[in-house]
Amino acid sequence: MRMFRLLFFSFFLSQAALHAQTTSAPQLDADFHTDRRQAVRESLPSNSVSVFFSAPIRNRSNDVNYQYHQDPNFYYLTGFREAHAALLLFDAPIWVDGSRVQEVLFVHDRNAYDEQWEGTIMGAENAQKILGVEKVMSSKDFHTTLSSLQNLATILHLPFRNDTRDHPRKEFDLYSLQSAFTGFLHTQMKKDNTVVVDQTSLEQILAALREVKTEKELAILQQAVAMSVVGQVEVMRAIHPGMSERELQGIHEFVFKKYGAKHVGYPSIVGAGAHGCVLHYTANTADKVGNTLVLMDVGAEYEGYTADVTRTIPANGTYTKEQAAIYDLVLAAQKKGIEASVVGASFWDPGQAARKVIEQGLLELGIIQTAREARIYFPHGSSHYIGLDVHDPGTYGPLKANVVITVEPGIYIPPESDCDPKWWGIAVRIEDDILIAPSGPVNLSAAAPRSIVDIEKIIKSESPLDQFLLPPLDSVID
Repeated sequence: MRMFRLLFFSFFLSQAALHAQTTSAPQLDADFHTDRRQAVRESLPSNSVSVFFSAPIRNRSNDVNYQYHQDPNFYYLTGFREAHAALLLFDAPIWVDGSRVQEVLFVHDRNAYDEQWEGTIMGAENAQKILGVEKVMSSKDFHTTLSSLQNLATILHLPFRNDTRDHPRKEFDLYSLQSAFTGFLHTQMKKDNTVVVDQTSLEQILAALREVKTEKELAILQQAVAMSVVGQVEVMRAIHPGMSERELQGIHEFVFKKYGAKHVGYPSIVGAGAHGCVLHYTANTADKVGNTLVLMDVGAEYEGYTADVTRTIPANGTYTKEQAAIYDLVLAAQKKGIEASVVGASFWDPGQAARKVIEQGLLELGIIQTAREARIYFPHGSSHYIGLDVHDPGTYGPLKANVVITVEPGIYIPPESDCDPKWWGIAVRIEDDILIAPSGPVNLSAAAPRSIVDIEKIIKSESPLDQFLLPPLDSVID
């Protein structure tokens, strides 16, 4: 146990990873976003503009909204985190509002009423200073500025995300901006049938850019991974059969927030027993996990970048013979998948390597009769890109240096499956975040234990949460 802890802490010291242990955590600056905008412009066709919109405000219920989260592409290009905004990028300078520019950002005006309810608004003047965009204007001017695009040959934009909530003052809200843009496109195309409106090319440009991470992005992503690793370790120390799935979720997310993460990267998956067979199980409703395996697929989001780490552990501290057989098979498959995650390999090679191991293993255990039947119990791919999205865009071509992918094979055997009942209800997924480096794959989340021996050891260790006891609610109700 002492050796494991030494290895655990040396990982973080060597990576200088945790926000709480550093004097200045890594952040993206205006230069990063300026560079990304320039990269987009260099990929645009001649005489064109690319148009981007911020994320909509999404309604939770009645007059309550979800916490706002910026569109990843918009953040990638601007660093701007507020709603009701738009960005124009031109391949060459054009005249806009008396200035010859290649980029214009439109933002929500400052006003006392909105700031009283929702907090400080950056506004155009501050955005110009802070973000380094060439020209910043009020969102109310977006409609009239569209006339500047009339002589362009190609207009590129991304598909709209139209689950929007209107702002009471509609002259600048996102729906108004999108409506004005759509109206302009229809008018322009009717007037000049040579105008090309292109959505696909812009998606491809951004996918290629976001796939390969810069040094700054990798430093931030490593922070998010480190937080997620600590969450897994602390849950291993705290878990017992009497806990609920929600409690385990809460420990993970408390750790993330303790280290400075403002969001989770995606809804946390904490599935006990057969719940783990539901691939995207996010209800987390079981009041007691009991003597089951608990599959925990969770990831912190830090400065916009998200980790994605999964561990499957026994709530009572010990794997049964059948659980251990499935677990070790998935771990062997994952190791083969990680070994295949090298520069120049096909994006699909890690998954194919993992699948071969699982097919052979399930045959040997008698759970399947033909290799093709493995799809029943391993129904998903083993890898995806991570970054600003947990399923980040990419080209899905040969793996490149400074790309980060997951390797996450799994086996899921629901009750009533066509195999010996002793396997029913076992679900195992092991997922790590793998940096494709020139020297070979680097497991960024390796400090979260994966072997049965290490996991069982750490579950038996003490947790600071052992002493965290809340009073019964009836004692505080009058």
